[in-house]
Amino acid sequence: MMPFFFVTNIRKGKQLLLLIIIAFFTALFFYVEFMAVSPSFSIKGDPKIIYKGEKGLALTFNIGWGDEKAEGILATLKQEKVSAATFFLSGSWVERHPHIVKQIVDQGYEIGLLGYSYKDYTELEEGEIQADIQRGQEAFRKAGLTRATLLRTPTGDVDRRVLKIAEKQQMSVIHWSINSMDWKNPGTSVIAENVSHAKKGDIVLLHASDAAKQTAKAIPLIKKEIDQKHLKLLTVSEMVSNSDSTSQEITNKSYLFKGTGMMIDVTRLEY
Repeated sequence: MMPFFFVTNIRKGKQLLLLIIIAFFTALFFYVEFMAVSPSFSIKGDPKIIYKGEKGLALTFNIGWGDEKAEGILATLKQEKVSAATFFLSGSWVERHPHIVKQIVDQGYEIGLLGYSYKDYTELEEGEIQADIQRGQEAFRKAGLTRATLLRTPTGDVDRRVLKIAEKQQMSVIHWSINSMDWKNPGTSVIAENVSHAKKGDIVLLHASDAAKQTAKAIPLIKKEIDQKHLKLLTVSEMVSNSDSTSQEITNKSYLFKGTGMMIDVTRLEY
C-alpha cells in the first residue's frame, strides 16, 4: 500500500503546485490591468498618491540642486512652445536661485514642492517629515511663491505616514507613471524613447538639476513625439482636476513607492 499513497501524495502535490502557479499568474494579470487604468493608490482609507491622470499628458521636472542646466531647459521649452509643465522645486534650491524661479513663473509653469532637503522621507520620523515640508513651504513664501498644494518627495519614496502628513497640510502627493531616466544621461535618443511610451493620462518624470546633462537636447524629440500622438500638454493640477480617479486598497504594506521605480506587493492587493 505504501507505493500507492506515495504516488497519490505526489499527484496531490503537483495539483497544489499547479493551483499556486495559476493563482500567481491570475493575480499578476489583475495587477497589470490595475496599473494600466488606475491613476492613484490609497492604503486602507488613507489619502491617495497620484501617479496618473485621465486626460492630457504632464511633463514634470524635478530641481533639487545646481544652476547650470535649468535655464537651458527653460529656454528649450520656450523654443518648443511647451506652454504647460510642472516643476517640483526643493525649498533649499528656491532660496539659492530666485532668478531661475522667476523664469519658471514668468513662463507660466506650475510649481510644486520637492521638500526642502534631499532626504528619504521613509527613513525620517514623522516630525522630521512635517518639519521638512513646512520649511519648504516657508522658502516658497519668502520667494513670493503661492503655497504649494502638490508634493513630490525628494527621493520619490513614499509611505503611509507621508500621505497622512500631506493630507493634513492639504497637499496631494504626486509620483509618476513614465520615468525618462534622464538623470542617468543615457543619450538623448534613449531619453526620448523612454518618454515615447507615454499615453493619455501619464505623468512624465524629467529633471532640470545639473545631473540632467542631456535633457534639454531631448526635449525637441519628446515634443515631436507628443505632437504626433496629438496629446495635449497639461499641468499636473489640470490633469487630475475634475477627474473620476479610482483607487485600490493596499494593506499591511509599509510603503507604496520606493526609489525611482514603483514597487507594489501584489500579494497584498485586494480586488
